[in-house]
Amino acid sequence: MLAVLSPGQGSQKPGFLTPWLDLTGTEARLRWWSALAGVDLVHLGTEADADEIKDTARTQPLLVAAALLAAEHLPMYDVSLTAGHSVGELGAAALAGVVPAEAAITLAGVRGREMAAACALEPTGMAALLGGDAETVNAAIEAHGLYPANINGAGQIVAAGAIDRLEKLAADPPAGVRVRMLPVAGAFHTPYMAPAEQALGAIAAGITPADPARLLLSNLDGAAVNHGRDMLQRLVRQVTAPVRWDLCMATLADLGVTGVIELPPAGTLAGLVKRELKATGVPEIVTLNTPDDLPAARDLIARHGMPPSHEPTMQFRVVVAPSAGTFVPATSLNEGDSIKSGQVIGQVATRQGPVDVPAHCDGVLTEWLASPDDPVAPGQPLARIGGHLS
Repeated sequence: MLAVLSPGQGSQKPGFLTPWLDLTGTEARLRWWSALAGVDLVHLGTEADADEIKDTARTQPLLVAAALLAAEHLPMYDVSLTAGHSVGELGAAALAGVVPAEAAITLAGVRGREMAAACALEPTGMAALLGGDAETVNAAIEAHGLYPANINGAGQIVAAGAIDRLEKLAADPPAGVRVRMLPVAGAFHTPYMAPAEQALGAIAAGITPADPARLLLSNLDGAAVNHGRDMLQRLVRQVTAPVRWDLCMATLADLGVTGVIELPPAGTLAGLVKRELKATGVPEIVTLNTPDDLPAARDLIARHGMPPSHEPTMQFRVVVAPSAGTFVPATSLNEGDSIKSGQVIGQVATRQGPVDVPAHCDGVLTEWLASPDDPVAPGQPLARIGGHLS
């Protein structure tokens, strides 16, 4: 299985889109998207300096545009899964078919402007806490009246909140923890961004999303999202909710992802995946930064993706938890058993009572992805169903 990842804010570099403008149609596409985003994406991706592209209102649509531009040159129909970090989720949602590229660019422009405006309301910021025990780090963040905005895995948690509280945490960090203040405009993914969430929600309400055409992971809980409306609501909510990239990487491991392509500007997510998944098996990774990297990316898709064929091929669908609770698989079912669409494969025990988990297609129960009595979150993968489709 192959995953395509779309990076978030902080990964941008001056001039990183320059080599892409040599490809036919790229500049025209960027100028069209610039009109939608309300910023000059051609200038920002080629001539702007580091300070200019650090501006949240400019950076967010630039990153989404970069990911979508590069993906246009890949055989995405062979890609099984997409995911994005923070604003990168908009690019991932477009690549999964939930929203058109134009809608993703427009939403990124609104998101960037409104988050920048929210940052200006009071002095807030973010700091990366590197190393240490996660429970101890989270306790220190809470003790200082801050929020865990990004839980990135690989020993990295980002705290966010008032500047003076961040400075106190940096002066007295938990044992074995390094604190690095981040050059950002404010406390993203915290309640400080509530005005931005409200503004983005008002615009997103006018979009009619489609259900994902491939697996699409959510930063909210690392779960695969089945319905377009649900994903659109999650994209809005994510403005104030923590980014759980650690859970997204756990899902990559659970699903047995063997190949990863990070879209430009690539490197940050690839590094996190390498460090976090080294114990369970690091997938083969291609960081796609320039058109020169396209052959390697296409080769990876050819070897790890799902190429079309006139012969019957095995397709997989993931059954996810309908609600939070404890998973209880059907005792009569084993891996390898045939199942029918609508058949109940288990239940999620909740405080309100058991909730049935139905299969949404005919096929074979290829693999349980959750064990009996496991605590599960809404949308968490529970089982993989395989079926031959011609």
